[in-house]
Amino acid sequence: MSLTLQQLIDQSHRIVFFGGAGVSTESGIPDFRSADGLYTVGGPIPPEVILSRSFAETHPEEFFAFYRQSVLYPQAKPNAAHLKLAELERAGRLTAVVTQNIDGLHQAGGSVNVIELHGSVHRNHCRACGRAYPMAAVYEAEGVPRCTCGGQIEPSVVLYEDPLDQSVIQAAVGAIADADMLIIGGTSLVVYPAAGLVDYFRGEHLAVINKSGAGPVRGALGLDPLVITEPIGQVLAAVTVPAD
Repeated sequence: MSLTLQQLIDQSHRIVFFGGAGVSTESGIPDFRSADGLYTVGGPIPPEVILSRSFAETHPEEFFAFYRQSVLYPQAKPNAAHLKLAELERAGRLTAVVTQNIDGLHQAGGSVNVIELHGSVHRNHCRACGRAYPMAAVYEAEGVPRCTCGGQIEPSVVLYEDPLDQSVIQAAVGAIADADMLIIGGTSLVVYPAAGLVDYFRGEHLAVINKSGAGPVRGALGLDPLVITEPIGQVLAAVTVPAD
């Protein structure tokens, strides 16, 4: 008899959540590959090209115009998934959130140990003097955002062609390898090297919450995951956090 998500959580004490863009769709931020996702938006230049390092360097005006319109969502608020994960962490059941998202909603929802594989829109800095800037400095600027010193303000996000930060990767590997339960949510696991991090899981319980199903997860770890294809906020909202 297969166990429910609630039963798996009840039996686990070192849960790690590995999430992607689908976690934030219920906060009004589009994902990438669904019918109304970012990659289905028509245009002469594919989003993967516009959001690449080489394009950002050679066409900064076009890059920042697209970045403001399609990546930044300052009005977005944490949804039920973010809030429940933070509650699980406060209860001592969840040890880390490993996210591919750059929206900062896990922290806004109350999570503390958040490992951001692709950076954050909330961290920006001047290329010339290093001064830190909030998201508003980029979102509210016209054209290429500039520091008071005249330097270009750079978002601290991982673009296509950029390598992942090795210290961040190691933190994610350590958290996943030490977990007794891994919950994979809102990701199709097709973006590498981030998707390959789940291979380090050696725990007993594996759950996938994703509208399009388990994808490459099923069988990849030698485990038969619990697969839930309902909206992740709805699913996690129904979870009761164990008292002990």
